[in-house]
Amino acid sequence: MEAFLTYLLQFGKLTPPQFALIAQKTTRVRLRKGEYFQRSDAAVQRVGFIVEGVFRVCHLTGPGQEVTHYFMEEQQMLICLTGLEHPPQAAPDGIVAHYVQAVTDCQVLVLTAPDLRALSQGIPGWDALVHKAIEQALSQKMRHIIPMLAQDGTTRYTSFLKSFPQLANRVPLAYLASYLGLTQSSLSRIRRAVR
Repeated sequence: MEAFLTYLLQFGKLTPPQFALIAQKTTRVRLRKGEYFQRSDAAVQRVGFIVEGVFRVCHLTGPGQEVTHYFMEEQQMLICLTGLEHPPQAAPDGIVAHYVQAVTDCQVLVLTAPDLRALSQGIPGWDALVHKAIEQALSQKMRHIIPMLAQDGTTRYTSFLKSFPQLANRVPLAYLASYLGLTQSSLSRIRRAVR
């Protein structure tokens, strides 16, 4: 809980009674590798703070085909940017909304939609604090994703290693290849050449 409160303090001031309210509304949840924090066919009902483990955000492009958009690890928020309590919608090309899956066994501090509403009513400035956290998360994702669009596979992989040195050993090769926009065999060749 302390790490979560420290994380929140980046975005605004909180008092001890407000800390207590946040702690009261927060639930620790364990997810096993492969379980979903958020499925694409359900309205978003919760957000989380990763205490332990790695998640991936992906979508399905067809039967058995999926694309990994990014990974999230300890000390990051699990926030679906489509918004809480909105029904899932398919994109015009048939791609369904994103889902969030545990890549490793995970522990998450969870706030449900009703908890978030209670914090919004009980803590002045809570909504602005949450907005800043979402803004930072989105900015971090964009800083890593946009440069990759113009890079070759080797540069994408070495940039990933530089930005996330521990993450490459924590996620399956298939997920990493999907994130980097490579086939598994291409990524295997690049990894051998980089070592």
